Amino acid sequence: MRLRLQRSHWGLRHRLALALLGAGLVIVIVVGASGVVLYEVRRAQQRVIEDYYAAGRLSNQYLVSLVDADADVQSYVLTGRESMIADLPDTDPPWDSVQPIRDRLSDSPAALQALDRTQQSALTWYRDWAQPAMARVRQGERIQPADVDEGRARFHDVRDAYTAYITVERAARARALARLNDLTNLLFYAVLLSALVAIATAAMLWGLLNRWVSIPVARLGAETRVVSGGRLDHAVSVPGPRDFVELSADVEAMRRRLVLQIEAVEKASREISAARSQLEEQAAALQRSNQELEQFAYVASHDLQEPLRKISSFCQMLQRRYAGQLDEKADQYIGFAVDGAVRMQQLINALLEFSRVGRSPVPNIDVDLQRSARTAVTNLEVAIHESGAQVSWQDLPLGPVLVHGEPTLLVQLFQNLIGNAVKFRSAQPPDIRLGARRQGHEWQLWCSDNGIGIDPRFGERVFMIFQRLHPRDQYEGTGIGLALCRKIVEYHGGRIWVDDTVTSGTTVRWTLPAVTSTARGVTTGTSSEGSAADDHSIRDSGRLARRG
Repeated sequence: MRLRLQRSHWGLRHRLALALLGAGLVIVIVVGASGVVLYEVRRAQQRVIEDYYAAGRLSNQYLVSLVDADADVQSYVLTGRESMIADLPDTDPPWDSVQPIRDRLSDSPAALQALDRTQQSALTWYRDWAQPAMARVRQGERIQPADVDEGRARFHDVRDAYTAYITVERAARARALARLNDLTNLLFYAVLLSALVAIATAAMLWGLLNRWVSIPVARLGAETRVVSGGRLDHAVSVPGPRDFVELSADVEAMRRRLVLQIEAVEKASREISAARSQLEEQAAALQRSNQELEQFAYVASHDLQEPLRKISSFCQMLQRRYAGQLDEKADQYIGFAVDGAVRMQQLINALLEFSRVGRSPVPNIDVDLQRSARTAVTNLEVAIHESGAQVSWQDLPLGPVLVHGEPTLLVQLFQNLIGNAVKFRSAQPPDIRLGARRQGHEWQLWCSDNGIGIDPRFGERVFMIFQRLHPRDQYEGTGIGLALCRKIVEYHGGRIWVDDTVTSGTTVRWTLPAVTSTARGVTTGTSSEGSAADDHSIRDSGRLARRG
């Protein structure tokens, strides 16, 4: 039972090797036996055809030579003519040697013995009667009829001996021929058996291959098609050699992993759907909140303007009419009220301006930033003149700095940055340098000054709304300028930051996507001369502002 169990777990390679080894051994044995039989048939054919038939032919020639010799001797004895025995030597005749016949009958001792008796009888006839009779004739003696009859009787003994030899030789030849027939029949049966063994071996191998390979492969293919058809809960199991059992186990493991992965994907899909639904709900809530905030900002900025304007107007009227008529404390309180109303109005205007970024119905067009910077310098002409500032381009491009955006917002971006550089100046007159450099598919721009600078620790904080690094009594402002710059840059698909590698003054850098080709609606020309003219305009605007 253990042996059978172990064999049932043999691999396909071992099974095929064992089957081929067994079939090979059977074929080798059958073919070897057939070869041996074929070799024996060939030897028997050679013995019958080349030996016995040759021996019979030589024996007939030997008999003919004996008969011819007897006739010659008889004729000579009766006639005395020497011509009758011209071919007969005085010594033993040439037919005395029967060695060729002996060579053909080497494996038949009885035939050799009979041949020896025939040869001995012929020599006895020749020596005892033929030679003495021929000698007596040569001496002139007349041979009597009785002597002739004696010679004939002696030759008759030779014929009897030859007949006995021929009988033995033919019997040996008949036995060889019978053995050849037996071997030929055996060869036929051996060849037939070889063919049957080959057919049986081929059928056995085909059956084994069908059982070990074709059926498991078809079964595995059917099982796999069931799984690939959508029935992922169908377990894959294929009996057979160990190779196919292991392969089916691998396919089953793959199916299980696939089921787990599909379950994980479905679970993740459900989670994503739930998260998407939640995100859509949150986005809808956020959109409603943003709309409410925008509506609130709009309402607050508009509806608060009128009462705030009244408060500011009446406070200013109190300050002008009753200044010096009340005590010092009252004048101070009225001043506080006027300052608070003015600052509140500035904050509301700034908040309104911040909320409007990105909501303007003005379509985006191709804008030349050099011209936007020139417009910003023109708008800040008074502040530039009072501070003695100088505004110029660095690394002036050979052509226009084109971006796709809203011209008003881009002018406001330059205006806020240049205005900050003028506001937060040091003891030196402000030296403001604008620059632009093409980097792939975007422009990198910068605004550098020689002012008081920004601590690198607050490089991110300055872009937050209403964040101030200095007291109001030292530097005016609402704290919304750089926050508005960030919103404008991000609205146009760029980013903005404070360059912390600069140790002197402040350098603000920002990026904007570049326009690859000039389109309709560009706000300036595209020639390098036009760009240079804009640069000179910026420089001239600074000089005019300083001259007043």
